[in-house]
Amino acid sequence: MSTAGTDAGAAPGPAVPLVLLEREAPVAIVRLNRPEVLNALSTELLSAVAETVEALDADPAIRCIILTGGEKAFSAGADISQFLSASPIDVALGERMARWDRFRRVNTPIIAAVDGFAMGGGCELVMACDIAIASDRAVFGLPETTIGVIPGAGGTQRAIGIIGKSLAMEMILAGRRLSAQEAAAHGLVSRVVAPDALLDEARRIAGEIAKRSSVAIRLARDAVNMALETGLTAGIEIERRAIGLAFASEDAREGFTAFVEKRPPEFKGR
Repeated sequence: MSTAGTDAGAAPGPAVPLVLLEREAPVAIVRLNRPEVLNALSTELLSAVAETVEALDADPAIRCIILTGGEKAFSAGADISQFLSASPIDVALGERMARWDRFRRVNTPIIAAVDGFAMGGGCELVMACDIAIASDRAVFGLPETTIGVIPGAGGTQRAIGIIGKSLAMEMILAGRRLSAQEAAAHGLVSRVVAPDALLDEARRIAGEIAKRSSVAIRLARDAVNMALETGLTAGIEIERRAIGLAFASEDAREGFTAFVEKRPPEFKGR
């Protein structure tokens, strides 16, 4: 296990890693590690997450990333104490938002494995991942209006496409929380499992992704994500360009050949 980042606000003593990293190529597990504050997303923690997933994204041996937290909380949200001295410009245009953008630009698929609370920025982090699964004790919420602000890391935009307008409005305007079962029913997570099965299930899904052509995975992922960000006509044009590129890849030819020859494909990522 390796680590990334340290908690600048920790008490004197050995440095506390903000992120724990396990490499089990072709899968890597990134664990948020501020359990004393329910993995509140400080600027330092966001930096450590961004740096870690960027490094994994650059490693061709890693084909899927699992992002997880602790038993009590995936993440309880933003570290509000850091906002007390922040200006409006800091919040809207500062380095904190740049870290969210860095996470969004990662090309390797990311699976959120959620146990406990995923609130505010923690819920937004889940929505920024490609796939989310939850333990049966997970709870999701976007409670920012409770303290006089709004979700600011993509929550107002992604929630509409994922769970629909009415439920998104209820979560954001009225502070409704979703149980793991409700989150699955409305598409926020793809499945719910027992807490002790959470990482095993995430690894299983990651392994299925890792078996496939990295070219096809990236193109398909881009096309699906664009459906949330564009209208239908533009999205279909993007999809058509992506399928053309996929068909032109060596991996596609290998996939077709392996299917006809009734053998597992040997993808090269090109």
